[in-house]
Amino acid sequence: MIKIAMVEDDFELADVLTQYLKKFNIEVDNFEDPFLALSSLAIHHKEYDLVILDLTLPGLDGLEVCKELVTKYDLPIIISSARSDITDKVTALELGADDYLPKPYDPRELEVRIKTILRRHNKEIHVVPTKTKEIFQLDEEKQEITKNGIYIKLTQAEYQIMSLMCKRKGFIISRYDILENSELFSSDEQSGSIAVIINRIRNKIEDDPKHPQYLTTIRGMGYKLVE
Repeated sequence: MIKIAMVEDDFELADVLTQYLKKFNIEVDNFEDPFLALSSLAIHHKEYDLVILDLTLPGLDGLEVCKELVTKYDLPIIISSARSDITDKVTALELGADDYLPKPYDPRELEVRIKTILRRHNKEIHVVPTKTKEIFQLDEEKQEITKNGIYIKLTQAEYQIMSLMCKRKGFIISRYDILENSELFSSDEQSGSIAVIINRIRNKIEDDPKHPQYLTTIRGMGYKLVE
């Protein structure tokens, strides 16, 4: 079992990553407060194999946290940040962070980077992924989406929205994201039809479309595909 300390004040993102990594025998302890994280690591740092660190944190900049961790502990660090300034990336790597993963990203990429870094650090950890099968599978080459192995018949508009949901499974997708990533929706004037198409998708993938289990609405923010 791999054990990770994560310093992330976005509770929803932390929960998504925690649940996803759990499938691969990776246990995550998240700290929303950087001071609490540093206090806990001062006592329990030997229990952890790696740290995932956000840079934008309440009360203390993530780069300062990174500097203290590198100075005091021999723990690999992955920076997980929405800050796009190249200076932050360079500074973090110069301080001693092992990797920098800009948000948003696919949780699968994080899982792969964790394993890569641990192998690089010669951690004697047997990573045995649990055998899990995702409910929704996207085949971009065939432009097909299946649910539990069964082909879902979708229109082109439905496919474009659902494929985006599959690629960012577990993350909130706003109407703006859909407009930016779909060839069929070119302006905000057409965004009203997105809700109609979402309902059509639900009729095809949900057991009870009126109470969606998989394609959920996050009020005021957008939609999220969960499994």
